[in-house]
Amino acid sequence: MKVDGVVRPPGDKTVTHLALMTAALTRSRVTLLGPLTSPDVQVTARVLRQVGTEVSPVRHGRPLTVRGRRWTAPTRSLDCGGSGTTVRLALGALAGRRIEVRLTGNERLGSRSLRDLTIPLRGMGASIVGERGEGLPLRIRGGRLRSFSFYTPTARAQIKAALLLAGVSGGVAVTVTDPARSRDHLERLLGHLGFTVHVGEKTVALSGAPERWPKIGARDLEIPGDATLAAYWVAAATLAERGGLCIEHVGVNPTRSASFTVLTRMGARFERRSRRTVGGERIADLFITPAPLSAVDVSANETRSMIDELPVLAVVASRAHGESRFRAVGDLRVTGGRRLELTAENLRAVGCRSEVQDGDLVVQGTDRPPRGRVETAGDHRLALAFTVLGTLRGSSVELSETASIRRSYPDFFADLERIDVS
Repeated sequence: MKVDGVVRPPGDKTVTHLALMTAALTRSRVTLLGPLTSPDVQVTARVLRQVGTEVSPVRHGRPLTVRGRRWTAPTRSLDCGGSGTTVRLALGALAGRRIEVRLTGNERLGSRSLRDLTIPLRGMGASIVGERGEGLPLRIRGGRLRSFSFYTPTARAQIKAALLLAGVSGGVAVTVTDPARSRDHLERLLGHLGFTVHVGEKTVALSGAPERWPKIGARDLEIPGDATLAAYWVAAATLAERGGLCIEHVGVNPTRSASFTVLTRMGARFERRSRRTVGGERIADLFITPAPLSAVDVSANETRSMIDELPVLAVVASRAHGESRFRAVGDLRVTGGRRLELTAENLRAVGCRSEVQDGDLVVQGTDRPPRGRVETAGDHRLALAFTVLGTLRGSSVELSETASIRRSYPDFFADLERIDVS
């Protein structure tokens, strides 16, 4: 395949969710430019409408406007569908609202424990009662919160974000310390909006002085392109035979750039152009050209921050010279579901050598064209990664489904056809 042209990935999923929820707490009119419009984002928008926030229709290619108002008790349960991001951020935001709400979700989401969040929120003063233990469905009644300091046993950006949103919602100081640096999108957003946020290497502290909090007013927030979705284009351009590809408006937040660092170590050729800061987030245009690749050894600390990117990194590793090892992926099974095992199984299904060995994902590079059927299990990350692998000359990769791709990235196949000039 020869690549040529320009692509722009959809808006960052995490930043879109956080901007929606934060705007709803500010009682201001905020317009999100370039948001992700996935089903999970639609769930968050619906939940916010049910508690009294005005949110415009979530439509592909259109801005998303949020007008925060006083939150009111909904007339029915808030159904979070399958969106774990929605339920965690909503729990944090509801902790400081003096209303009682019942939260539900689908069967998959209901099987997950929320104990890592419900315990600290109770410590802040919220009342949370689960109908079946610490998972959904559950009821939360927010109220007068107290300032709170919490040390998270594992670096979980969503837990940190939920606790910070509780601080914003309840008007109290919150300090969260992670054992390692985690994604810092909310800290950047709050700082950009004028909140007093102190950020250290592992600790973030929100000042509890609501009388000094900013009068935000009407404003626009530009959402950066999703770094995880950009990684698929980086992979496609790197594996191409010739040409070059420009990936526009990509979020290059240092806490989200580990996959780019690993790809560079493998030999990928990156050029960052037009670097700027938008809404507190670092943005750049990436120019990628094909390159020969070498195997890589990825540390446990790196893999923890790249659970979403592991399938595409493994696919790239399958075309590198030598044996690559992604360490301690076994620790991520709960977060990644069957994604890790399916990555190895699907690589074997298309003729590559790969296995999960002593908790590590091991991938042996090959130059044989990949051929076989891939089971995605409805995971768009797997579907996208193996679609990229299927762009190689002589390949024949069949996906079990493509609907997951169209839900998360509606224009992906149109973009792929446009930049593939082979």
